[in-house]
Amino acid sequence: MPTIQVASTNPGKVAEFILGPRLWSNPGEEWGDWVISALPGIPNLPPCAEDGDSFAANAQKKALHYSQFISGLVLGDDSGLEVAALGGVPGIQSARYAGRAATDAQNNAKLLQAMNDIPPQMRTARFVCELALAREGKLLARFGGVAEGFILGAARGHGGFGYDPLFLDPIVGKTFAELQLEEKMQRSHRGKALRGLMEWLATGPRSLGERE
Repeated sequence: MPTIQVASTNPGKVAEFILGPRLWSNPGEEWGDWVISALPGIPNLPPCAEDGDSFAANAQKKALHYSQFISGLVLGDDSGLEVAALGGVPGIQSARYAGRAATDAQNNAKLLQAMNDIPPQMRTARFVCELALAREGKLLARFGGVAEGFILGAARGHGGFGYDPLFLDPIVGKTFAELQLEEKMQRSHRGKALRGLMEWLATGPRSLGERE
């Protein structure tokens, strides 16, 4: 069974990547038998410096870096939250907004404090996800997805991770933390980027399915 290994130690992200192919695969479709799994042993590999100036740059750096050390296809992900009223902050620093070792709760608290005086109609934000696929140190493709919404004044919901409890999807009237994972993946930035990857697998080079 052909496998893509995602270079991430974030269990929330990994769970979403694993679920994606199961949601959208249908028997007989070209990409229906692809599996995404976590890249094992990342802490034992040389670390990747996430010093790019954009989500896309960091995703590409991860994919290229880790694909040098293992065989097969490696998927790099970089994603985060951009708040318009804060000039795009926290952006590529989303995971480290309140400090390098910050928890989700600490990042959320800092965001709420920064937006304390911003009125509801100006609390627009978007989640961004960039993916890069590489093999043996060579970039094969890139994919992206965006989810538009608003930042609430208080957390809602107990699911998800990161800024999900604060991010309201106006179409469904719920935060990402209030959605079931399957529903979230239909609407989220990561779900959209992952669908782009899977569509590419269906039409990409035939050799991709022969090397795993």
